[in-house]
Amino acid sequence: MIPALRFTSALAQTSIPPEEARGIAKEAYIYGFPMVDDYRIEHAYFVDTKSPEYKGPWNHLVNIARVYTPADTAIQSANSDTPYSFIGLDLRAEPIVLTVPPIEKDRYFSIQFIDAYTFNFAYIGSRATGNDGGSFLIAGPGWKGETPKGVKEVIRSETELVLAAYRTQLFNPDDLDNVKKIQAEYKAEPLSKFLDQTAPAAAPAIDFIKPLSPGDERTSPEFFNIVNFLLQFCPTDPSETDLMARFAKIGVGAGKTINVSSPEMKVAIEQGMADAWAELDDLRKQIDAGKITFGELFGTREYLKNNYLYRMGAAVLGIYGNSKQEAMYPVYAVDTEGMKLDGASKYTVHFEAGELPPVHAFWSLTMYELPQSLLVANPINRYLLNSPMLPQFVKDTDGGLTFYIQNESPGKDKEPNWLPAPKGPFVIAMRLYWPKPEALDGTWKQPPMKRST
Repeated sequence: MIPALRFTSALAQTSIPPEEARGIAKEAYIYGFPMVDDYRIEHAYFVDTKSPEYKGPWNHLVNIARVYTPADTAIQSANSDTPYSFIGLDLRAEPIVLTVPPIEKDRYFSIQFIDAYTFNFAYIGSRATGNDGGSFLIAGPGWKGETPKGVKEVIRSETELVLAAYRTQLFNPDDLDNVKKIQAEYKAEPLSKFLDQTAPAAAPAIDFIKPLSPGDERTSPEFFNIVNFLLQFCPTDPSETDLMARFAKIGVGAGKTINVSSPEMKVAIEQGMADAWAELDDLRKQIDAGKITFGELFGTREYLKNNYLYRMGAAVLGIYGNSKQEAMYPVYAVDTEGMKLDGASKYTVHFEAGELPPVHAFWSLTMYELPQSLLVANPINRYLLNSPMLPQFVKDTDGGLTFYIQNESPGKDKEPNWLPAPKGPFVIAMRLYWPKPEALDGTWKQPPMKRST
């Protein structure tokens, strides 16, 4: 029997003033939040077989031959344009080889690789590698091999656990069988099986600890022990050596236990967590004001330059969002008067003729109810408006398009252009898949959200 990998306990060896502990806790919380929330999702997807969100075991590819609905609640701000496939990769024993079939050129697909820090470290797909198909090797930080025969590219992760999220474009409801055929040809296998060789020794079984609920993630000092558990699968990046030494002062580090040995220390840790959320609120205000775009929050370690607040913002506002080269996410959070969007009001968004979002693949507008950032149940089961729906939209007399964003139907004649809203607060995420240069450089601007009542 394989021995379990145990979560070890070791209190911080040094005593530090509570005020210093508070500052470190704030930094460590901002650093660790994406990891802990990612773990909550991956635990539901790949570990907890009783979870309604369970997909399958690690290193086993699971296809979801439908789009997401309000019943899917594990991921905030999930897309409902593309059926997903998922695989949780445990790369400790050996690499995994992912094979994709040739896909028709007008159908967008992508595989997004997200490490345990939630960096988007690589892509396979229409934009990144083309639609011709092929086999790609995904390796963990300890693998030293060369590119095997039959493999197009070796993709390396800096963490041992990885989430790969597949998106396969669905043109319309009648197209679902075609998507299912493509998904059936997606393949994942250990390198030894791909090469028809003897498999190496299995890695020790992981004794997965219980994740926190979204609410407890915000306030429980146990949060830091989940960070400590996850850091065991994340070799320290050279750029973070000093940071890890600082975190260790309060018991944050691979295999450690957070130091809450006194009431004063517990209060300091909890205050540090609250301070982190206050800083995130400031970031959110800058995003709402358009001073920072979503595209600045997602990407590789190199792109983000270790901006941990941006990484936390990405996880809170839309975990697993794509890097901007793959998809852009202009957000509607306020109207032209600076008021937050709410189903008590009615809104319109107007696209001038010839001014639709510039993309190589497709665009969409998706409704999310706040504060959960989940899809909104409604009487017509419509969660988004997107470019594949263009034939059904009613054009304005000038050739443009006006969309109606409100809780109740705008009338049968306008209903084809209606995006149903909840009764309370909401945001709308625009998605531009494989954006064109004029979207990336800011030449194209999203039209305003106007309140009509």
